[in-house]
Amino acid sequence: MESRKRIRRGIAPSRVASSPASVESLPLANIAALIDTGGQITLGALDPIKCVAIANTDYNCLAMLQRRPGESLQQLLHRLDAAINLALTEEKLIDEINPPPPKIKRR
Repeated sequence: MESRKRIRRGIAPSRVASSPASVESLPLANIAALIDTGGQITLGALDPIKCVAIANTDYNCLAMLQRRPGESLQQLLHRLDAAINLALTEEKLIDEINPPPPKIKRR
């Protein structure tokens, strides 16, 4: 059976458009800078936690936050932005996901 040639259509235009002004006035500057330099953020469920926000680079985790009861997603993103700033300026990791290691008593 002979195959039919298919007409290739161009790439569909994006349905999500943003104006250049809205990109420049982005209040989450630390998140934007992290992504621009190759870092990434992850938002979503991490069983058994319903919603987490994690920021990391290829070599370092900067922040791991858990969404608080009654907290909006926008508020979580603002906290993540502040946590990224804290990690980059003061080298402090905020980890709300993993339990702290047990304290070892020294004799």
